[in-house]
Amino acid sequence: MINTLGRHFRESLKSLARNTWMTFASISAVTVTLILVGTFLVIMMNLNNVADNLENDVEIRVLIDVTANEDAQAKLKSEIQKIEEVDSITYSSKEQELDNLIESLGEEGESFELFEQNNPLNDVFIVKAADPQDTKVVADKIAKLENASKVKYGQEEVEKLFDVISISRNIGIALIIGLLFTAMFLISNTIKITIFARRREIEIMKLVGATNGFIRWPFFLEGLFLGVLGAVIPITLIISVYQSLYKWALPKLQGSFVEFLPFNPFVFQVSAILLLIGALIGVWGSLMSVRKFLKV
Repeated sequence: MINTLGRHFRESLKSLARNTWMTFASISAVTVTLILVGTFLVIMMNLNNVADNLENDVEIRVLIDVTANEDAQAKLKSEIQKIEEVDSITYSSKEQELDNLIESLGEEGESFELFEQNNPLNDVFIVKAADPQDTKVVADKIAKLENASKVKYGQEEVEKLFDVISISRNIGIALIIGLLFTAMFLISNTIKITIFARRREIEIMKLVGATNGFIRWPFFLEGLFLGVLGAVIPITLIISVYQSLYKWALPKLQGSFVEFLPFNPFVFQVSAILLLIGALIGVWGSLMSVRKFLKV
């Protein structure tokens, strides 16, 4: 078994060395395809991270009726907590609300300091849904509760945001799947040309009694090597480019909702994915291409 496996390794490596130009063409096809897949994968995963951050920032502001005493506020809070979709609830007094308003307006906010003695704002419960997509459902339920004077969550903006996020994710998934099928088609055809040049060798092996499995193994390993070698350059490029981009963007985006995924472990996860994709499409291309020549 070990000797046979060693023989398959030697044959696959000899084949790669003998067919230099076809080996180069196959590796180039894998490389170009994986560069596109890797680049798009990095972009989509970071956009997905930004979308998650935006979703997690969506909150419902429940303005408490100005006539509600402490007991009424406690009852309202208890009723909100009983809502199944609610994840967290935070209390913000009208004094805190005024301070936040003054701070957000900067110099212009100084004029609102006059209201500190006679604050017209409401106490507020800040509510977050466990699933941001349930924000509207939670808001509608809270609006029906007693002492909930007004419920705000930017309905139109939030619904548009969720629509855009959903569409972008679906488009991203479709494009990645499309690229992968394109990669498999290109690599399969490239490897098929290599195997076509060796069809006589396969026919002779079949005629002298070699099993299909015995013939397939060198091609299986050859496809594996082609896929792995083709993934080396895309992985190297993505690691170096993303590291430079991450270092450049990190200080500029500090405190923003737009955040790059951390260099480690993100690039190593992407590298593992590309290596696996390269290996799978290389093996798949070889096995699909050699299949027709086994029918002698």
